[in-house]
Amino acid sequence: MPFELLRRAPDVEGEGLGAVDAADRLILDESAALRAGAGAGQIAVIGDAYGALALGAAHDGAAGVRAHQDALLGERALHANAAALGLAEQVSSGPLNAALVTGARVVLMRLPRSLDALRDIAGLIAAHAASDVVVVAGGRIKHMSVAMNEVLRAFFTTVDVTHARQKSRVLIARGPRDGRDPMPAASRIDELEVRAFGGAFAGARLDIGTRALLAALAAAPHAPGGGSSEDPWIDLACGTGIVGAWLARRHPFAYVYASDQSAAAVASAKATVAANALGDRVHVARADGLEERPDASASFIALNPPFHSGAALTTTIAERLFADAARVLAPGGELWCVWNSPLRYRGTLERVVGPTRQVSRDPKFTVTVSTTR
Repeated sequence: MPFELLRRAPDVEGEGLGAVDAADRLILDESAALRAGAGAGQIAVIGDAYGALALGAAHDGAAGVRAHQDALLGERALHANAAALGLAEQVSSGPLNAALVTGARVVLMRLPRSLDALRDIAGLIAAHAASDVVVVAGGRIKHMSVAMNEVLRAFFTTVDVTHARQKSRVLIARGPRDGRDPMPAASRIDELEVRAFGGAFAGARLDIGTRALLAALAAAPHAPGGGSSEDPWIDLACGTGIVGAWLARRHPFAYVYASDQSAAAVASAKATVAANALGDRVHVARADGLEERPDASASFIALNPPFHSGAALTTTIAERLFADAARVLAPGGELWCVWNSPLRYRGTLERVVGPTRQVSRDPKFTVTVSTTR
């Protein structure tokens, strides 16, 4: 497999941000004999960052490889890499559901950092894959824990651990049992019903950054501009949909557009919206930022930007979202943003969006309002 040809694009690229790592190579090596015995359509791949696993299997002769990636940009990178390698006909992408793993005899997986996400995935495989399925799940040792073994043992009769190589390790699970489809966790936060599938940031809890943003919005002297069906309030990088649902509940006639590139986040946000009976006024989309929204069309955007790309810490994601918000905001429109205070985003917001004022700040989080020129 010519790993050196794999790209992260359209996701952020740069020094220290690779499209393949030692864990991908180890998963492929440990699964080579298993994959050789699998027929067409019998290999599924879950959590493949940019296509190394799915395309490695396809390059070795597998046909009908089914893949699920939580990140939309990862999914797009997989297909761009597949086209570049002439493997587009051998791989397909789909949601994390029964169709992804039904009949699969080999599942290649990058271990998610969230145990809840692993529980959702393992239960799904155990419920719908072939009875002789073998799961080859790996990751970087620094991101693995013994608790992952226990989660897999809840759904498989045997879990073996390979020797480490290049700071990576693989878990091999066999004998599926007690399978179940993913179900969102539920909680009630300040009269708001919250739902979260495994892998969604903060789960069904209210993270402290979002709490700071909601407190600032609640203290504002007047409601934001817009809020109509033509000019909906926007919850950018919406996660479980708490901000968008909170806005719609607080303002019973307002419309909200919420987007996130994470499949788990979008499924969670849709479940949150449904649990609060807000489906007629809150639209949730899986999208790369605000790619679906026209230029200069919005009066208000709320944003709690992520600062991780996979396991890497980076400010590039936030900067891309700031630029997207600046494009979509109409003159005089406002971006309400909460960010980790040590990141000092105010200068970037001033440059990219417009004049920026601080609404609140503590040692952990800062809330700012940037107004487009």
